[in-house]
Amino acid sequence: MRLLDQELSALLDKVRRNNPLIHNITNEVVTNFTANGLYALGASPVMASSPDEVTEMAKAAGALVINIGTLSRELVDTMIIAGQSANAHGVPVLLDPVGAGATTLRTESALRILREVQVSIVRGNAAEIAHLVGEKREIKGVDAPDSGDGNHADLAVRAARELKTTAVITGKEDVITDGSLLRVVSGGDVLLTKVTGTGCLLTSVLGAFAAVEADLMLAGTAGLAFYGAAASQAAKRTSGLGPGSFQIAFLDELAQLHPGSLEGRVTIREMRTAAAGDRR
Repeated sequence: MRLLDQELSALLDKVRRNNPLIHNITNEVVTNFTANGLYALGASPVMASSPDEVTEMAKAAGALVINIGTLSRELVDTMIIAGQSANAHGVPVLLDPVGAGATTLRTESALRILREVQVSIVRGNAAEIAHLVGEKREIKGVDAPDSGDGNHADLAVRAARELKTTAVITGKEDVITDGSLLRVVSGGDVLLTKVTGTGCLLTSVLGAFAAVEADLMLAGTAGLAFYGAAASQAAKRTSGLGPGSFQIAFLDELAQLHPGSLEGRVTIREMRTAAAGDRR
């Protein structure tokens, strides 16, 4: 087993040993699936969005996950209260800017959170991340087509540098970068796009790994890799049965992940990015 695979497997074991509390302020469509997915992985989920308790909950958590899938201005205020509490207590904050670019409220809310909270990892599709750095890409509702233009790596690097965070762009291949180091994680299955909430759950899974590992590139890579491996195996088990069977099998596979799960299911490519200001 390669050294990186060994490090990722050690993190999976650490999540299960530590059972980190993941505070989710997420959208009402995905709360059940997200909670069950975190339980399957070995983390402990809590869904808390009352302004009267988020300060305490964020302080106690291993990671805070902010998801703007269903939002109001009042909820954004609460997300910022929670995020600032997490920042004050050294708790990593993850942002899922669901549908950024689809409406002014979504885009402005995501940008406000990024201004007022130190976000450790931001994860979205290419269109969502593009709108956070002022690029316009097609988005319909909360979904965006995978353009296949091969430019996700450049976009991710730009986002990481401009937003001062670790940026994750998910699609046919997943890209993670801190602006200097970049990894491309290949795996998963197209059925992930046919089940509501798989992207939202992924952000929370990244939170579970970030809760036990300060190296956000390593934590994020582990989350992407094991998530992809579980999806790949679930799709194989339920071939021809459809998304309902896949969803159940996927939760089962998250629970059955083990150190050998990555072999033959996930590939990881790593590269250094050009220095800021260099021509690519």
